[in-house]
Amino acid sequence: MKIRTFRIGGIHPEENKLTHEVETQVAALPKQAIFPLSQHIGAPAIPVVQKGDKVKVGTLIANSGSFVSAPIYSSVSGTVLKIDSAIDATGYRHQAIYINVEGDDWEETIDRSDKLETVKDHPELTPDGIVHLIKDAGVVGMGGACFPTFIKLTPPPTTKAECVIINAVECEPYITADYRLMMEKADEILVGLQLLMIAAKVTKGYIGIETNKPKAIALLTEKCAEAFSASEYEVEVVPLKQRYPQGGEKQLVDAVIRRQVPAPPAIPVNVGAIVQNVGTAYAVYEAVMKHKPLFERYTTVTGKRLAHPSNFLVRMGTPMKHLIEACGGMPEGDCKLLAGGPMMGKALTSDEVPICKGTNSVTILSDDEARRKEPQPCIRCAKCVNVCPMGLEPYLLAKVSEVKNWERAEHEDITSCIECGSCQFTCPAHRPLLDNIRLGKSTVMGIIRNRNAKK
Repeated sequence: MKIRTFRIGGIHPEENKLTHEVETQVAALPKQAIFPLSQHIGAPAIPVVQKGDKVKVGTLIANSGSFVSAPIYSSVSGTVLKIDSAIDATGYRHQAIYINVEGDDWEETIDRSDKLETVKDHPELTPDGIVHLIKDAGVVGMGGACFPTFIKLTPPPTTKAECVIINAVECEPYITADYRLMMEKADEILVGLQLLMIAAKVTKGYIGIETNKPKAIALLTEKCAEAFSASEYEVEVVPLKQRYPQGGEKQLVDAVIRRQVPAPPAIPVNVGAIVQNVGTAYAVYEAVMKHKPLFERYTTVTGKRLAHPSNFLVRMGTPMKHLIEACGGMPEGDCKLLAGGPMMGKALTSDEVPICKGTNSVTILSDDEARRKEPQPCIRCAKCVNVCPMGLEPYLLAKVSEVKNWERAEHEDITSCIECGSCQFTCPAHRPLLDNIRLGKSTVMGIIRNRNAKK
């Protein structure tokens, strides 16, 4: 069995997959659900409900705000309490819809049966029809980026897709939500992959899985042989060496098909690949085959000091506190709460932050694990350069950002940074490299947007 990986940079942090073999449980409903209107890249959704309105599970509560946007559906039944601001997983306040939960009444159009629907059962499906259903269901990238899925499936006319790559890597420490999804919903995932291939008008698909998930590799290899052996579609499960950040789409494209995506604005489809998270493939299955909008997801709640780290199928809008209590409650002492994993997750100041479309994990680190060491002067060891998966010079990008030399930062390709944190992780001087680079990147991207707007 040939093991592949990407060719530039990378690290291997301690895995800490505490919930790897913990079966997913359905999270109990909260008393109140909070739905931020910015759960995706692009313009916030626009509310279509108001205070006092009654909603069901699956009711549209906010519609797309522009082309790059996605609608939001209620995950609960009840009464709209208010439209106000709330702190979301970014750590900032955004407009949100608050709904008091009353029962669990679903929209009748949603198919709640366990029957597996296959493409053969639905000859009426067309590429455009699939894209339309995905768009209407509010499906976005479930790996955390939250880019509207329908846009990836309708690339610019100057590009041509040759394959769909399913990102089942889950290389971030602690998180196991995608692994549990693969083990529990493999058949549905493969139908979702086939729907994505039909929509993208390709017949070649890949599923990239790291070798620390041998059961998932074996299961999906077996299922692919059953599902695609007598069809025009060719799907290959690709075992990948354990290496962070292999879940980055540019790194995954390099690992799977040995093509490197150029610097922005280039995207994977420029080299023939459309990359979708394994959770997105499942959401596509549910949207197209079950007429079920995206309003719940698999999420890991984990930490070494948690009494019962767990995986949940959770309704969006559920406060993180609700899940933490189901795991035994917040540990005593100082803790750091993250939306996401320890490498790319965002630190939060409140456990009332709701689960959103991109929340694949809630991670709780002890003070000993989270406390940073005092930064020292750079010793010019170049370790940050060696591990950067984008081939950048992190020490330089951090310095020019620190001194606000935005022109130099742009010239040095700061917008290519994927914010994986490999540089900061490996720095022996404990320099805040990623902190400064993030500031510089966001500033430079704002400058570029303003410049393009004036053209």
